[in-house]
Amino acid sequence: MDISPLGTSAESALFYTNATRGLTPIPASERDLPTVTAEPYFKVSDGLVALEGPAYDRQGNLLFVDVYCGRILRLSPDHTLTTLYTDSALHPAGIAIHKDGRIFVAGIGDSRAGSVIALDSDGGNPQTILPASAGYVPDDLVFDSKGGFYFTDFKGTSTNPAGGVFHVSPDFKTITPVLPNMSAANGVALSSDGKVLWATEFCASRLHRVDLEDEATVARFGTTIPYHFVGRAPDSMRTDADGNVYVAMFHQGRILVFSPYGIPIGQILLPGREENHFLKSTSLAFVPGSRDIVIVARDELGGRGSMIFRARGLTQGVTLLSHR
Repeated sequence: MDISPLGTSAESALFYTNATRGLTPIPASERDLPTVTAEPYFKVSDGLVALEGPAYDRQGNLLFVDVYCGRILRLSPDHTLTTLYTDSALHPAGIAIHKDGRIFVAGIGDSRAGSVIALDSDGGNPQTILPASAGYVPDDLVFDSKGGFYFTDFKGTSTNPAGGVFHVSPDFKTITPVLPNMSAANGVALSSDGKVLWATEFCASRLHRVDLEDEATVARFGTTIPYHFVGRAPDSMRTDADGNVYVAMFHQGRILVFSPYGIPIGQILLPGREENHFLKSTSLAFVPGSRDIVIVARDELGGRGSMIFRARGLTQGVTLLSHR
């Protein structure tokens, strides 16, 4: 069959622009936000390492995980990288450090059942805090001021909200649902006063804000969804001293910043994202007592390995239990 050109004019043809080129263009509603670009800080590997869960200890070491190989890694202030602990079945995804120095690690396991373990500060003496037999898939965690913690249950799909956010009491004996029925709850963070809980819903691309009556009780009319993300997908998150929220955007190579009530107010881009480099930005951490932020990411499409980037936030990060 002979198909001849239709002879359409240039005015009726679509073209890419600089703003829409690439796999993950910044949505139109977010293009005019105040924007900075992060800088390279440390190259973890020339290969692909699924970096997650950055957290600082009191000695200034940056701890983070290698999800697929089950490693807990430590980067010293002089940029010496060591492995503290390895458990290939754990598939660690998040780290929170207790005020006593213990390292609490959330692991997604086989994605059907995972666990939370605690390690001594040197990576030894592993203890199970939340066993796989409990049936959760812990992805991320954050301590409250009393030594209890919240964790996200990374179960579910976009059409099956089987996960949620749960609170574990300071004695680790009582688990209370705080936000049930979520589609793969992922990131979790607290405001500086502990009265506002934030969570991201990975498979539904939503940001949740929760006013708390106490650590395990939601205030009346306390739950809202202030933001629906465009594209994939909200991952881990952190908060600053002013109550702002920083969300790592998986598959987008950037961090979105929100006001204390969930309005977008800024963004941090990873270098090369427009050419599809380092799109898998998973998490971030504030350097204690400062505005400095580190961001972990890997470059699955562009072949530039696995990196830690640095940038500066609007103000210093929340003082976590590890540094109180």
